[in-house]
Amino acid sequence: MRAVGIMIYGGPEALEVVNVPAVHAGPGQVRVRIHAAAVNPTDTMARNGSRAEQQKVDPPPYVPGMDAAGIVDEVGAGVNTGVKVGDAVMAMVVPKGSHGAYREQIVLAARAVVPAPAGTTHAEACTLPMNGLTARQSLDLLGLAPGQTLAVTGAAGAYGGYVVQLAKADGLTVIADASEADHALVAALGADIVVRRGDDVATGILAHFPHGVDGLADGALLNAKVIPAVRDGGAFTSVRGFLGEPQRGIRFTATSVRTYDGEFEKLDRLRQLVESGAVTLRVAATYPLERASEAHRRLEAGGTRGRFVITF
Repeated sequence: MRAVGIMIYGGPEALEVVNVPAVHAGPGQVRVRIHAAAVNPTDTMARNGSRAEQQKVDPPPYVPGMDAAGIVDEVGAGVNTGVKVGDAVMAMVVPKGSHGAYREQIVLAARAVVPAPAGTTHAEACTLPMNGLTARQSLDLLGLAPGQTLAVTGAAGAYGGYVVQLAKADGLTVIADASEADHALVAALGADIVVRRGDDVATGILAHFPHGVDGLADGALLNAKVIPAVRDGGAFTSVRGFLGEPQRGIRFTATSVRTYDGEFEKLDRLRQLVESGAVTLRVAATYPLERASEAHRRLEAGGTRGRFVITF
C-alpha cells in the first residue's frame, strides 16, 4: 500500500511516496482505511532527523503522522468499543518505523479508535485527536477547578486553541495571548481576556491578575520567560519537555501526549464536545499525498492557523 515517508532525513523534499506492506487487524485491533492525516510540527521533527536516535531501532521508510481519520474496514476478534466496519472514525497514532498516519491503511488498538464527530469531513476530524488529547492532558496535569484562572500562550495555534476551548468547557477563566491579527480569532475561541503575544506576555497577564494566574499552559514555548505570570503555589505545564527550576511552590509538569494513547473515553469526549459546538475544528488546507512536501514546507514557514491535511 502507499504511504508518505522518508528514506533519508532532510527538508520537505525528503518526503516521498513509498510502498509499505499490507496489514490486517488482529485480536483487539481495528484497521482503518485512512482518508486524511493532519500535519503537525512533530511530523517535521520525524522527517528532519531530530528524532533519529529514537527511530534508528527500525529500518526506513519512516512514516510520520500522529492524526488520522477514515473508515474502518476490518475489525479483529474481541473488540468491544462499538466501532464496526464502515464507521467513520478518528485516531491518534504513535509513530514507529513505517507505522505512522501518513499511509493508506493502519492497524491500531481498538481503544485508540473512536467515532469521528457527526457531520465532519475526514479532513476536519483528523485535526482533533493528537492536539485535542494534548490539550486535555495539559489541563489534567494543571488540575484546576472551575472558577480558577488559566493563562494560555500560543492560543491561536491548534494546541492552544483546544486548550482555550476545553478550559472554558471545564469552567475556567481564560486569559490568552494573540497577535493583533489573531485577536478576534482567540476571542472567538472563548478567551475571556486577550493580551498581546510576545516574550513579555507575562507582563500583560500580570496587568490583569497582579498575583498571577492559577495555571499556565505554554504552547508558545516561552518557558522561563512566562513563569512570572503564575502565582505562588500555582501550576505550569509545557509541551516540549521544559521543567522550570523549583520556585515559589509552583508545580511544573511536561505534557507528553503519547501516554494518552488508547484513552478511548478521553478521545470520545472530545468528539462529543465537537458535536455540541464547544470545540471547533480548523483545516488550513488539504494536499494529496503526492504533495505532502508542500504541506511540510508551508507549516515550517509559520503563520498558519488550523492544520494542513494530507489526503489519501
